[in-house]
Amino acid sequence: MTQFDRRTASKLSIVTTVVDAAMAFARGRRKEALVLLGAAALSTRVPGLGTAVSLLSRVVRRVR
Repeated sequence: MTQFDRRTASKLSIVTTVVDAAMAFARGRRKEALVLLGAAALSTRVPGLGTAVSLLSRVVRRVR
């Protein structure tokens, strides 16, 4: 069985951020998708950034 360690969590975070970006793009929210893709790219250097931006984008959408 595979261990769930820090590296696996980081990769999962990046993948989920890319999926969120794809969903935003499919729904016509191009700017949000680009921000999410940028955050996913930066997540390789700053762990957790993609998750934080993804959560922030969801909060901003709810408040609007």
